[in-house]
Amino acid sequence: MGKRMGAGSNKQYLMLDGMPILARTVRTFQEAGCIDAIYLVSPEQEIPFCRSEVVERYGFTKVRAIVPGGSERQHSVYNGLRAIGDINPDDVVLIHDGVRPFVSVQMIEDAAAVARDAGASVVAVPVKDTVKVVRDGIITATPPRETLWLAQTPQAFRYGMIRAAHDQAAAAGFLGTDDASLLEWQGEPVRVVQGDYRNIKITTPEDMILAEAFLKEKN
Repeated sequence: MGKRMGAGSNKQYLMLDGMPILARTVRTFQEAGCIDAIYLVSPEQEIPFCRSEVVERYGFTKVRAIVPGGSERQHSVYNGLRAIGDINPDDVVLIHDGVRPFVSVQMIEDAAAVARDAGASVVAVPVKDTVKVVRDGIITATPPRETLWLAQTPQAFRYGMIRAAHDQAAAAGFLGTDDASLLEWQGEPVRVVQGDYRNIKITTPEDMILAEAFLKEKN
């Protein structure tokens, strides 16, 4: 919903150098050769706008459906997985934040390849700063920095694995912080794929400034 952006509209439709953020994101998946179909998940009341101003305006032919979202991110992803229908359990699905427009085709292909081989993968980058564990305002631990990574998206999975994880989480009432955490909850291994520090999630006005700087440098 983009509450932290304070822009008066959902952040995925904010214009970034003349193009909606979501359209920039979808364009990369449209261009990726390993992607056969795209399912967008949107608040139900915004589906007509998403269809006309993103899918139709930019001619995204791989978009198969725009699916109503849920009250939490996990519920939205689950709706998207169920909308895909009957596919081979070993087919790979990638789950991505619509407001990460700097994802690259290479990132998508790398994540998909690792998931095809190992079952599950997460694009991530090593943390740069020292991280503190804090309780009640007091530092209780300093984890070794070399063991800490910042999870990004896409996160890629064999369809059968991630669908089963979502089914079981829904039945148990478990809410994870991302899709990989559902497999971690089940004790399944998840491989890390090297991401990019520019693969930011645009959440705040400061993120928009950074995104505009990235585009300016690229251009």
